[in-house]
Amino acid sequence: MEQTAIKVTQVSKIYKLYDTPTARLKDALGFSKKKNYREHEALQNINVEINKGETVGIIGTNGSGKSTLLKIITGVIGPTSGEVEVAGRISALLELGAGFNMEYTGVENVHLQGSMMGFSREEIDQKMEAILEFADIGDFVYQPVKTYSSGMFMRLAFAVAINIDPEILIVDEALSVGDVFFQAKCYRKFEEFKELGKTILFVSHDLSSITKYCDRAMLLNKGVKVMEGTPKEAVDRFKMVLVEQEEAQRKENTSLWNPNDTEHKWRDGLVINPETLEYGDKKAEIVDFAIIDKNGKFTNMIEKGQECTIKMKVLFHQEVAEPIFAFTLKNLMGIELTGTNTMLEKQMIEPKKKGDIQIVSFTQKVKLQGGEYLLSLGCTGYEKEEFRVHHRLYDVCSLGVISDKNTVGYFDMESTVEVE
Repeated sequence: MEQTAIKVTQVSKIYKLYDTPTARLKDALGFSKKKNYREHEALQNINVEINKGETVGIIGTNGSGKSTLLKIITGVIGPTSGEVEVAGRISALLELGAGFNMEYTGVENVHLQGSMMGFSREEIDQKMEAILEFADIGDFVYQPVKTYSSGMFMRLAFAVAINIDPEILIVDEALSVGDVFFQAKCYRKFEEFKELGKTILFVSHDLSSITKYCDRAMLLNKGVKVMEGTPKEAVDRFKMVLVEQEEAQRKENTSLWNPNDTEHKWRDGLVINPETLEYGDKKAEIVDFAIIDKNGKFTNMIEKGQECTIKMKVLFHQEVAEPIFAFTLKNLMGIELTGTNTMLEKQMIEPKKKGDIQIVSFTQKVKLQGGEYLLSLGCTGYEKEEFRVHHRLYDVCSLGVISDKNTVGYFDMESTVEVE
């Protein structure tokens, strides 16, 4: 008889969204007599049952509730309503290294992470050799992790999480860390877990990995479980959801193309990072932006190999003689992967006066592998040959790439293969 490893019953999660930090503070202190927030239902009555030894995938667009569900299962956050039952020790690859102390050495952090998961020092020491061998960062394990490169940091975090002999492994877009050889090692470990009969819950934008590794898959959309079935059935239904959303939003958001429309903003069609870092002298200000797919849909999700447009609207508060507009894309480790600007593209912009509005669009074919990326935007320029930053928005929103075939590394070179 099959045993249940994870059981999620009628789980919902509601977040309160505040317009200002002051409104949040007043509500927290109980000073506000009226409801000064909006409710966002991230998950709605989700039911899931996963048997021991199963590998189950979860797919869906950005904002569908995938990561929220994983955090509830692992106990990182609690549900608003419903119950979660877990039978077995969990190792969760959600935010790698989130519990590391930057002042501690690599070895000290291994002990710290192990003790947080309930292991004695002796048990951790027994696993230490396997962890350090898997991470393969040499003598850096005896240095404070604040001195590590992002790649070394992620390798150690992954090695700790995957070598503590969990009964349940939960993975959220975390298998492609480090160089190609380390990635291969991670996937071999993943397959080893399957062979040992471990329970695996797996979230990825790489649909080929979902199809290859999972026994079944579940599709979430806007916090609702749409269906569950074979990986192929779920992937096919996911593609239908994307098409349905494209049709609905194309009809709904036609007014967003009008630069004189003050009722809507382009960014309303995106999931925005609430902790966006911005700075600059504000002689020019990025007042709106969009990611637009091949069908004209405002979206955070793009299919690999398809065209997308990154669009920004800039308002000039003062005269700027030589404005330059730019975008960059980073991976979740903060490594800049690609980007360009109007100067590099030899698009010289005429001087701008106070009150001018400039709209700039960058259109390109997306060759990034399936996964999550972060978009940054900028307006800069030169004054008397001195470089000036007028406005930069760092990590303003995510760009998710949906793929049913990933190759090695960050980019697909679109190779053709001939076997003779």
